[in-house]
Amino acid sequence: MKIISTNIAQPTTFVWNGEEITTGIYKIPTEHPIYLGQSDVKGDEVSDRKVHGGEFKACYLFSTNQYPYWQDLYPNLDWTYGMLGENLTVENLDEKQLFIGDIYKLGNALVQITQPREPCFKFAHKFGSDTVLQQFITHGYSGTYVKVLKEGEVKIGDTFELLERGKDSISIFQLFELLYAENKNIAHINLLLDNDALPKRFRKRLTFFAR
Repeated sequence: MKIISTNIAQPTTFVWNGEEITTGIYKIPTEHPIYLGQSDVKGDEVSDRKVHGGEFKACYLFSTNQYPYWQDLYPNLDWTYGMLGENLTVENLDEKQLFIGDIYKLGNALVQITQPREPCFKFAHKFGSDTVLQQFITHGYSGTYVKVLKEGEVKIGDTFELLERGKDSISIFQLFELLYAENKNIAHINLLLDNDALPKRFRKRLTFFAR
């Protein structure tokens, strides 16, 4: 896996159901290295810290491999890397091969795979379609958030070096599938209940699913 684009956002405001909303989803490529901090990417807009940024969502990664799928569905959008809201656009990122708790060296940083991205109304607004939310869920390739274990600078061309595989875990693809499945895989849920690569409230949510 290799970084193809580093992307950050300035705050963007739009009106949703009569309410003014500020978002950092409108990311654009930068030619400069970016700094991965423990709670966010330095210089990047994080508008709602209840659902974005923080220890377990410090940086969002999305795969170049999935761009053709979305470009075919929405050919009239102004396509640049960062379009899916990612800080790092990564070549050959495969959610089926990324396991919760995996630790990678990336540039001067150490990152840990945490959880998939769950699409929200801001994503729908950016794409100009409510349908895109279900399309994103059905497609299954969600990208991934990471926890920053060691802060550091990353740049275009940096590659991922796997240092440690998450133990007794499931893949990002499987977890994303689990979140939206009508019939939950209880074995998968049980694997994650003690996995501290996921926040406690996320694991509590999984426990509720298991009931």
